[in-house]
Order: sequence, then C-alpha cells, then structure tokens
Amino acid sequence: MTVTAIHKDPENLTMSFTAEFDATPERVWKLWEDPRLFEKWWGPPEYPATVVTHEFIPGGNVRYYMTGPDGEQYHGWSRFIAIDAPSSLEFGDGFLDDDGNEVEGMPTMTSRVDITATGSGTRMVITTTFPTLDAMNQLIEMGAEEGMKGSLGQVDDLLATMA
Repeated sequence: MTVTAIHKDPENLTMSFTAEFDATPERVWKLWEDPRLFEKWWGPPEYPATVVTHEFIPGGNVRYYMTGPDGEQYHGWSRFIAIDAPSSLEFGDGFLDDDGNEVEGMPTMTSRVDITATGSGTRMVITTTFPTLDAMNQLIEMGAEEGMKGSLGQVDDLLATMA
C-alpha cells in the first residue's frame, strides 16, 4: 500500500509522510536498524544508497551516498537523537561534500519516525522539521517530496523478500 498521505505544514515547518505496510512493526523497524536493508530503500530508485557508516545507537552516525543515473555521488549524514525500538526514532540529517564535510549553505533537518501496528499491518509516519521556511522550500524544490515518496515506494517489495 505504501504512501497513503503527504502533509506539508509551512506554518510549523514540517512535512510528513504516512505509509502503510503489510508487515509487523518489528519487520518495518529492521529497515532502519539493518544498514544493508536501509540502503535498499533509502533514496529514490534511480539514486540508490550505499551506507558507509551505520551506528544505530543514540548519538550514532550514519554516512551514506546516493549514486545518480550519471554516476554522480551525493553524500549525506544522519545522527540518531533517540531510538525506541521498535516504535520510534529521531535523527538529524544533512548533506556532505565529497570529502565528508557538511555542505555550507545547505540546511539540516530533523526527522521523527513513528511505527505503529494497525489492524492489518504497520503504519509508519516520518515527520521532518525544517529550520526555516526558506530551508523547507529549498529542499522541496530540490525534490525532497518526490525523493521520499520514491524511497517509500520501494519498501513493499523489500518487505516481501525479507526472511
């Protein structure tokens, strides 16, 4: 079923995605916890991710890059703020240059993921908070909405192949 709702709230500087999956919360949780699973869905299909570092603990860092159709690599980072398995996590996220430094002029954002059981599976809500309205608009213009929708669109097939 995947993405069921997208809500942009400029007043509160948030954008949220709601997705439904035919799987248990524990299986959906593994998509965040396991770096090999994470890289199979994080990033739109045409920009697959490669995870370099994945420290799944509060304060832990994730370093990754997405490879575009032209071979160009786009580097990013995340830092886990809170983890409450298997129901929620919170992380900061931003962009890196090829040398692993944060990109000046690019905003960082904070995301909260809530995973809950439903009568027929699991609902995952990802709510991203932006530092300013300009930052929110900049990232939406760069394709953040389409990118996350594409990323989440890969989860059903991945869940179906998990043992």
